[in-house]
Amino acid sequence: MSINQNANTGALPNFRNLGILLRILVIVDGMCLAAALLKTTEALALMEELIEVSSLVQPILILSLLTLAAGNDWLHRLRYWHATAAVIALELALTIAVSSYGGQLFGAGGGLVRNAVFCLLITGILIGYFDLRGRALSPALAEARLQALQARIRPHFLFNSINAVLSLMRQEPRRAEQALEDLADLFRVLMADNRQLAPIAQEVALAKQYLSIEELRLGDRLRVEWDTEQMPADALIPPLVLQPLLENAVYHGIEPRSEPGTISILIRRAAEQMHLTLRNPYRADGAHHAGNRMALANIRERLALHFDAEAGIKTVASTDSYEVRIVIPYLKARA
Repeated sequence: MSINQNANTGALPNFRNLGILLRILVIVDGMCLAAALLKTTEALALMEELIEVSSLVQPILILSLLTLAAGNDWLHRLRYWHATAAVIALELALTIAVSSYGGQLFGAGGGLVRNAVFCLLITGILIGYFDLRGRALSPALAEARLQALQARIRPHFLFNSINAVLSLMRQEPRRAEQALEDLADLFRVLMADNRQLAPIAQEVALAKQYLSIEELRLGDRLRVEWDTEQMPADALIPPLVLQPLLENAVYHGIEPRSEPGTISILIRRAAEQMHLTLRNPYRADGAHHAGNRMALANIRERLALHFDAEAGIKTVASTDSYEVRIVIPYLKARA
């Protein structure tokens, strides 16, 4: 379960999240297989028993997922125990309906009491599982992990920023003052409570402040191309994802070069997803690639904490460029 799905202990999962739906499918189908195995282990008889169980369970499962997804917002406005009772009542109602009237439609049947007991067992296991998982990913634990991940990003960035400002103190004091203001803004964000998602426009502004500091140090060697025409400014993104990627792009793609290099950033919305693509120059024999992989692993974990299976990060390396592609669900900031 992701952070935004279970911000408080004792909360139902987000029934519109792909990762949650996949877990429900796996657990329910696993219990169907276990129920069939309790009756027989012979291959042919097991298949027949599994088909019989599935003829009842699968229609209920599909109807349940559709109904829970439709009522997700309403359920999350209820108190936890009220919402749990509503889910149990829904599952019992669907089980009774399919058991009583689904024979002709689905070929489902069986004893009503047995089916109701099986429904309560599966529902109870799922509720207990998601409750335990929510406690494991409680805000305290999630915050500690996020802070630890962010702490790995800060030292190298701080070192480079201070050196860039020091190099300007005597020759260009006004630019040094502006750089210090940018640095102060950056660290204000770093020290803020970063458990919640932030508007992507805010993250882009933060990234541009970071790049302005690096441009002081690297001069014309650093060139940046932004493509944000199709970016909805109110889309939400985990804080401090874009800036570390740019830091890696500068460190691995620009610093080792004597000639100018270009970092390109594309951010766009496609249907209900946000796509972030960052490309920088690449040398296959370059040093520090292990550090780059560590930073990417940290970002991958942060995306998983926020979005579960609905987010993904992929890297593509060619002979002269390195590309990072991130896909996250499009969530709109509340007005």
